Amino acid sequence: MTNKFKKVEDTIITISELMLPSHANFSGKIHGGYILNLMDQIAFACASKHSGTYCVTASVDTVDFLNPIEVGELVTMKASVNYVGRTSMVVGIRVESQNIQTGKINHCNSSYFTMVAKNEGGKSVPVPGLIVTNDLEIRRFLKAIKRLEMKRKRTDEFDGDDFTPEIYLKELENQNVKIELNG
Repeated sequence: MTNKFKKVEDTIITISELMLPSHANFSGKIHGGYILNLMDQIAFACASKHSGTYCVTASVDTVDFLNPIEVGELVTMKASVNYVGRTSMVVGIRVESQNIQTGKINHCNSSYFTMVAKNEGGKSVPVPGLIVTNDLEIRRFLKAIKRLEMKRKRTDEFDGDDFTPEIYLKELENQNVKIELNG
């Protein structure tokens, strides 16, 4: 692949969908799982638009449901590529609901999906670079780098063969946990 670059604005995708009773959970609010499914679809579309290839979801970071979504509201999802690595992209997604009678808009969720570009044989393939053109795009790119660094640090600290829980017991003293070590 040539060293090609695309602007963030060229990766933007927006979808809207009316929330139906069939999307609701037992409390009458829209199922979080349904919203996650829509988010995965827009992340795929956004990453595929940028890369020009089939993409798969590698990870999802920071899924915080801020406000419930009601039946009858219009949900709008806005996605753009915030960061690119060699074969991966971080797609930022903002979810808003709108009461179509009052016009009131609620921010419901923001999340980051890491997507990986694949070829027909399932091998990861390089993706175009990203052209950032303003402070917001630079900030989003840098925040993605920091999230990746924090994830690597957590993995290195807690998932290695040399992890020793005794080092961390002091940190657990004021937590809602009871420690009963065997042996």
